[in-house]
Amino acid sequence: MSLVQTYDRALVSKIGEGGIDDAAFHAKLEQSREALDWVRSAHANKELALLGYAGKTDDVAAIESAAKTFAEGATDLIFYGTGGSSLGSQALAQLADYNVPGLGVLRDGPRLHFLDNLDPITLDKLFAKLPLETSRFMAVSKSGGTGETLTQVMATISLLQANGHGDHLARHFLGLSEPEAGKKNELRALLEPYGVTFLEHDTGVGGRYSVATNVGLLPAAAAGLDIAAVRNGFMDALKPILDGAEPKDVPAAIGATLAACAADAGKNVSVMMSYADRLERTAAWWVQLWSESLGKDGKGTTPVRALGPVDQHSQLQLHLGGPRDKLFTVVTVGFAGKGPKLDPELAARVGEPVFANKTVGDFAAAEGRATADTLAKNGRPTRTIYIPELNERALGTFLMQFMLETIITARLIGVNAFDQPAVEEGKILAKKYLGEG
Repeated sequence: MSLVQTYDRALVSKIGEGGIDDAAFHAKLEQSREALDWVRSAHANKELALLGYAGKTDDVAAIESAAKTFAEGATDLIFYGTGGSSLGSQALAQLADYNVPGLGVLRDGPRLHFLDNLDPITLDKLFAKLPLETSRFMAVSKSGGTGETLTQVMATISLLQANGHGDHLARHFLGLSEPEAGKKNELRALLEPYGVTFLEHDTGVGGRYSVATNVGLLPAAAAGLDIAAVRNGFMDALKPILDGAEPKDVPAAIGATLAACAADAGKNVSVMMSYADRLERTAAWWVQLWSESLGKDGKGTTPVRALGPVDQHSQLQLHLGGPRDKLFTVVTVGFAGKGPKLDPELAARVGEPVFANKTVGDFAAAEGRATADTLAKNGRPTRTIYIPELNERALGTFLMQFMLETIITARLIGVNAFDQPAVEEGKILAKKYLGEG
């Protein structure tokens, strides 16, 4: 049992005014049956490539081998890619302490750098400090035409050439992109003349869903994670649908129904508040997945990520005292009993005897429970997800549940979960403005 989901405190019958109408919820949940049938059919007929990666094992050894070759002898692994080409990788890498406050810089193995944003000052300072001889760079772009990634790669090529590493670019780089297949692929055109190895991006899986593929799993393997367990977690989330479970027994269908009902009721903000440092990047991944998949035709809800307990001190006042326009998902982990134990004498000194002999994990667990309870008691519809042990399989389950939840929500509200037409205009204009100076 990797995830435990409860949703009764999202309904009027449990929390009163502010909750989601029970009858509307059950009616919409019944409507989700069509989406579940579609997912089963898409899996059986291989119409949605994403679903085929759940439980897939025949490519694991090749991904692990490529990761080992890429990381061999490296002190620093730098990953270029933006949006879906990076966020899923970061979500998984946090299990290996990447970007964990105070700990990320102390983790064993190669240092991990995900440069998913384009900032010239950051790039300048990183270039000045990287040990180039032992640095390796992976560039990910599904289309091969991502301007931010191309910019970073061109700058890196020039850096390596200027510092005497121009003859060894094939050793320093790894590329991951679609095959050319009759159309120009700028990333391949940039790197292949140097003999750089390329892995193929599945043409049927969009970037924001690509955590299930080598895009997400190769960096995870390079960080020392068990990627086969991640894939098993994907199947754990998908299996109830494939087994023909009733909608009420499919966690992703319940989450999608809550989201669709909340939108119908004018609750147009979805908040995910996770009580674990190692879920911070997962929430960032979810924000892109949700936004880019559902924000179309005037529909969709705005995703907001929060990290507990820290955002209790920045967002919770708004969530409790502000507009009743939000649906909450509070995610907690099995922290009780973990971490340093608090000395009774010190607890007495600060006037908090309740802290005596408790662990830091006890306090964190109590805060997560208290936040969910407080939201519900104040009429804020709240779903909770409890992860007893946050490991590769559990995170895989979580990621796939939310991909499925997004797909089902899209069918319930009548949008295409797999395109992003509004994003393209900005990309085109950025290149135009760059050319104009």
